[in-house]
Amino acid sequence: MSSRSVLFSVVVGSLALLYAFNRPRQERIVHDKYGQVTLVNQLEFNVMGTDGNFRDTLGRQLYNPTNSTTPFFQVFDEEFLDVIGPNPSLNAIRSDPSFAFAHEAPVWVPDTDEIFYCSNAGGELGRSNIDYNNQVAKISLKEVALAMGGSPVDVNVTHYKIDLPESIQMTNGATGLYKGQIILMNEGRGHRPANLALMDPHSYQVSVLLDNFYGRQFNSLNDVKVHSSGQIFFTDVPYGYYQDFKPEPQLPNHIYSFDPRTGAIRVVADQLNKPNGLAFSKDYKFIYISDSGSLSAHFGQNLTYPATIQQYNVDPKTMALTNKRVFAYVDAGVPDGVGVDEFGNVYGACSDGVQVWNPSGKLIGKFFLGTTSANFAFAGKGRLVILAGTKIYLAQIAAGGMSLMHN
Repeated sequence: MSSRSVLFSVVVGSLALLYAFNRPRQERIVHDKYGQVTLVNQLEFNVMGTDGNFRDTLGRQLYNPTNSTTPFFQVFDEEFLDVIGPNPSLNAIRSDPSFAFAHEAPVWVPDTDEIFYCSNAGGELGRSNIDYNNQVAKISLKEVALAMGGSPVDVNVTHYKIDLPESIQMTNGATGLYKGQIILMNEGRGHRPANLALMDPHSYQVSVLLDNFYGRQFNSLNDVKVHSSGQIFFTDVPYGYYQDFKPEPQLPNHIYSFDPRTGAIRVVADQLNKPNGLAFSKDYKFIYISDSGSLSAHFGQNLTYPATIQQYNVDPKTMALTNKRVFAYVDAGVPDGVGVDEFGNVYGACSDGVQVWNPSGKLIGKFFLGTTSANFAFAGKGRLVILAGTKIYLAQIAAGGMSLMHN
């Protein structure tokens, strides 16, 4: 081949590459029957300028550059359109502005189609403190469907309080079903110890599995997930102390694994400031743990402290957590509850709702509520139930959650 032919081939190839990278992108058709999907072109907002109106995060300003009406689906990447699907909807299904009844510990029970959850323990509007326990309760998604009458509209279904024994104090986390039962993580109150307990979702009978680390009290057990091996992983952070219903912490802030078959318990990680929510990847090779270090409840907030989701490898033999690295930093408040969907996307409850990252850690979208969510749970395929303190929301979408059922 002559040098002229080679030069011609190089020029043609370069032009083809330039065309491929610069040709207009074919816009994806968005089906938005209920007017709740907002596309955000980040290129339009990357530069705010010398006199830009930057966010005052201490004043709890949220990132809503399009000034869209809440609640809505905030789309940063087309991958999020696969999550929400065509004609998604986001509606309040239970509200009580005087009571933060829907804070944490959401668990879906398939055979009754109910969502269990707990009220805010020691926090604002929680109706609980050193003298009063918080509440565990449930709502029926069957009642939600009947109240909606076939159309996604706001409704206000009945909230059913559940009476539990004295051993269950200041519930904060939960998962399940585990052998047909809900695992409750309880912070304890006053002299009453924090513990890990099982609750039957039908009879409400309770059995405590663990309330100490070799004779030492935990601080305030926070959240929990079960590994495919059957080992139970949970976090312990002294929010009970920060919220004035527990004594000073007696242990570091740890992540633990517990084998209910043998009773063995060990610390698997201790490098986080305030370990909070946690979730495994679909193949259980990784674990995502939120670090809410910048939030100390009644002790205030320091925005230079962590507000991150960390990712670790899970050793399949020892269950040790290794190779810690930042998966995501949230732009609104701190990450609390964490979950994974069927596509491997990671969800985090934050101060603006629920944020969603793809498996590589890119923020692809938000379930934007305009208020804080502490946790959420998938209720089968296409339903995400979001707890937001004084409200519960139902997002009807395309994605389903990773199964949390363990036999």
